[in-house]
Amino acid sequence: MDRFIIRNPKSHVQEENGPSVKKKGLMTQATLHSLKRVVVLEDIKRWKCMLELPGQTKENLLEELSQLKKKIPSEEVIRTTKIGEAVEGLQTHSDNDVSALAKDVYSQWETFLRENRCKPNIEVRSDAATEKLRNNARRMLCEALEKEVGDSLAECIEREVFHQCSRLINVHYRRTVRALVFALKHKSEVQLQVKDGHLPVNKLVQSYKK
Repeated sequence: MDRFIIRNPKSHVQEENGPSVKKKGLMTQATLHSLKRVVVLEDIKRWKCMLELPGQTKENLLEELSQLKKKIPSEEVIRTTKIGEAVEGLQTHSDNDVSALAKDVYSQWETFLRENRCKPNIEVRSDAATEKLRNNARRMLCEALEKEVGDSLAECIEREVFHQCSRLINVHYRRTVRALVFALKHKSEVQLQVKDGHLPVNKLVQSYKK
């Protein structure tokens, strides 16, 4: 029976039936956080912390800059968080890909803000109780790293934990912080790899996430 059937490739449609029509992808509704002008301060501060952390790999820098390119912070946020300085500093990075993307992000912000100075941003902040608990976590991480309070590495680790725990102070956050503090305090090889930059912060947190 098959010898009487003419089989056409699936990618083509017979001319007599008219030109082939491509099916459009399903439209998805944009979420609040996906909008360029919706800025979560925690994310901005986390990206800034990672950009300024010594020993960052090219891949990490490109990832953070790519995330920043999706956002346009207000002039006040750029100034108060100093994220603009962090991005501007990378414009002279030794790696051409990093410097090019940093210039692209900075130029995009400059152009948009110049043309839309009167349009407000939606900013999402953490409450005071959350910030107090997070500061305590950073203090414990500083002690585990044998660093002074306010150390940028401890801040980056805590911000990454908060991010990977869906920006919630929950049981997963607390257990992950405790696991990291224990590892950094009692496993010298882990502490050394983190300090030297051989173990990226995001991979460190993923390894001990509870």
